[in-house]
Amino acid sequence: MRWQHVPVLMLLMALLVVPGAAQGTKYLYGSPDLSATISGTNEFAPGAETQLAVIISNSGLNTHKIVGSTLITPDDQPNTAKLVTVALKGTDTPFTIKTDPQFLSDIGGGASATATFNVKVADSAEPGTYTLPLEVTYTYLQDAEDYGDALRYNYQKKTLTLPLTVRVTPDLRVEVQDVRSESLNVGTEGYVYMTLKNIGHDTANKAIAKVVRNDASPLIPTDGSAYIGTFEPGETVDVRFKVSVADSAEPQSYPLDIAVAYEDYEGKTVTSQPATIGLPIGGKIAFEVVSPVSTLYLGSNSVLEVVYKNAGAATVYNAQARISAVDPFTSSDDTAFLGDLAPGETATARFEVNVDGDGTEKEYGIDSEIRYRDELDNSKISDTMKVKVALERRQGAFFTNPVFLIVLAAVIIGAGYYIFVYRKKRG
Repeated sequence: MRWQHVPVLMLLMALLVVPGAAQGTKYLYGSPDLSATISGTNEFAPGAETQLAVIISNSGLNTHKIVGSTLITPDDQPNTAKLVTVALKGTDTPFTIKTDPQFLSDIGGGASATATFNVKVADSAEPGTYTLPLEVTYTYLQDAEDYGDALRYNYQKKTLTLPLTVRVTPDLRVEVQDVRSESLNVGTEGYVYMTLKNIGHDTANKAIAKVVRNDASPLIPTDGSAYIGTFEPGETVDVRFKVSVADSAEPQSYPLDIAVAYEDYEGKTVTSQPATIGLPIGGKIAFEVVSPVSTLYLGSNSVLEVVYKNAGAATVYNAQARISAVDPFTSSDDTAFLGDLAPGETATARFEVNVDGDGTEKEYGIDSEIRYRDELDNSKISDTMKVKVALERRQGAFFTNPVFLIVLAAVIIGAGYYIFVYRKKRG
């Protein structure tokens, strides 16, 4: 071993045997410094429901520290915000906070964390700027007392309120002040008339009122747009729409949505929150055969009279009845004009019907339907109805049977010939 290496070895041995020789760190000054900002837009329209993301940042610094072999490094630094809890408040504002306080754990110096709150803006919110207080509660290390081989931590709990600035933008809101319908029956098409009022705070340009189907409602718009133009706050307008009613509907009230698409104060095309109205629907247009069972005779050409009744809830126009003649029936005139029928009214149709002589004596049901026009001049066809007809053989029909008449004629001719020959022989 060379002598020049001896001092180095002695120094290393001294470091190994001296207790507390490892370097420790102690911070003399420092604390959390929290701030809050909104991630994304801070502008919301009345009636909006959204998620508000808030970023909580810690810019706190540790400004002084000391390092020594006799110091013990604390587990926490004084600029760390520990056990952070945040709560957003909406007191005295048109904002309703639907999320409870949130726990974010620790936020170290130079770090940040995000809390998300569900927020609802009141429909009646006035345009303007509002402040939402964010209440932040946390704990931090105020100091650590060194007792040789031990540390005593002194933590402090702190609550501060950080302001968040939000803005309610002007908008158009629709109020339906009057509504009436015309010719709305199950399976038909009719009109809906409305008086709309702009109860918002924005002047709508190039405004277009639109009715929209509400979920699975049987009310289906067929002409659902009406141009308004400029729609000022407080102004009212009258609009008309055409709506059809599904065949599956029942005679009751169903929902229909109305909204307005327009250019807002920034020139952007937006659509107002929809308003929902209820429209009463009348019963389905229906017909009944109210005449008794008609009796026709096998082998005859007869007039079949059928009485139809408008059993529905609306007037029908230019109604025409039709039968579908099948064996043993045939018809050369299977259509009859009934005219206009109000609810409860009846009309008689007459059809020329031929009955095959080989048919069976029993009761038959002949299919019948009515083609008509509704209030909006739409052509419709009713459900199929049964016209009951009883077939019978006319009394004495044997003597009018063509075969019988031929045989009878042959017998008469034969008898006459026999008498003529017999008399001639006797004479």
